[in-house]
Amino acid sequence: MNSVQIQCTRCKTMFRDRAGRLQDGYSRQCPCCEVVLFFADDAQHPFIKRAMRSARQVRKELRAAEAARLAAPQEERAAPRSRSSISRARVQGRTE
Repeated sequence: MNSVQIQCTRCKTMFRDRAGRLQDGYSRQCPCCEVVLFFADDAQHPFIKRAMRSARQVRKELRAAEAARLAAPQEERAAPRSRSSISRARVQGRTE
């Protein structure tokens, strides 16, 4: 999950945005009341603070998962396969 919930400071509606976007200087319009929310590290509003804190945590978890995935031995990782090669292998493996 790479998105965080944001609560509007005006209408209190909850909506989601990607954690990668929620950084210092980002602004987003509420989909309900259309007020523009400004996200800053030194924001005083608790809804903005909570969203920024959640986004930092999600980005940290994503970086840790990516590092663990890259640290895994090469032979354990399966090579990505296209759908056509998967179905071809399935058809060739059938015994009629």
